[in-house]
Amino acid sequence: MARTSSSTTVRPDLYGEVTARIIADLEAGTVPWVQPWADASAPLDLPANAATGRRYSGINILLLWTAGLDRGFATQRWLTFRQALAAGGAVRRGERGATIFYAARFTPGEGDDEDGDRSASRAIRFLKRFTVFNVDQCDGLAERCEATREHLPEEVIVDDAEAVLAASGVDWQISGTHEAFYSPSLDLIMVPPRDAFYDPINAYRTLLHELTHATGHETRLGRDLRQPFGSEGYAREELIAELGSAFLCAALGIVPTVRHADYIAGWLEVLRGDPRAIFHAASAGSAAAEWLLARRDHMVEQLRAGEGDEDRAAA
Repeated sequence: MARTSSSTTVRPDLYGEVTARIIADLEAGTVPWVQPWADASAPLDLPANAATGRRYSGINILLLWTAGLDRGFATQRWLTFRQALAAGGAVRRGERGATIFYAARFTPGEGDDEDGDRSASRAIRFLKRFTVFNVDQCDGLAERCEATREHLPEEVIVDDAEAVLAASGVDWQISGTHEAFYSPSLDLIMVPPRDAFYDPINAYRTLLHELTHATGHETRLGRDLRQPFGSEGYAREELIAELGSAFLCAALGIVPTVRHADYIAGWLEVLRGDPRAIFHAASAGSAAAEWLLARRDHMVEQLRAGEGDEDRAAA
């Protein structure tokens, strides 16, 4: 019997398999993007490729978080079998990898349109799956592959969170109530005073949630934010904000929490009705986090360049 390639096109039912797993977790009271980090061996971070340093995105973050925590790995760094060999090491015999997905497009050959003209066929979206292994499952890897993130001190976490807020370009104000929300029409975030939060870091968790909503504004990533409260579209956007803020929190060293547990019933309804919904939400949430982190990085680079110019001028 011929062996199948690790890049075999994902069958449509695999969307359902991943979604069923997440639904089961939610029904059991476990939110996959809010993991028990206090009991985890690995440091809080987004999973990344050990060979390239590139962070994984979308649904792959949830899949690798779950695989890493379930199996007690001490690192968030992963790589393929071939990458392990290229790095001078090897995956240990008998180790079982984690399956992740890669979104791609396939465009069939050109065909005739209704007028007999040749036109490009519509691109077909599909997923490829492949297997990655945690660095803990390998031996002999180059030192650069085994490097891992250290625990960040709180002052660094706060400074990074403030930098994300400043670089976003989104206005925010202190409200006179205990409500936090983003207004698409005003393009404005309203949050309670800092002393209204039981834990000061919760102020940042809340701001990052609302900031993820703000990335959907038409001048940024352009999601449809004008959904009635309680509608399916509203639940989908809240799921994007929950995932995006969890990804941001992890990238900044803040333990993610569920900001709106009362929305779980709505999320379950969406996931049961659409097996691809969690893929779309994770992709949009990841895009929002990446957009905000990229702006933060650009701002920091500009500040450092300015400081370098001042130093040279003073020399």
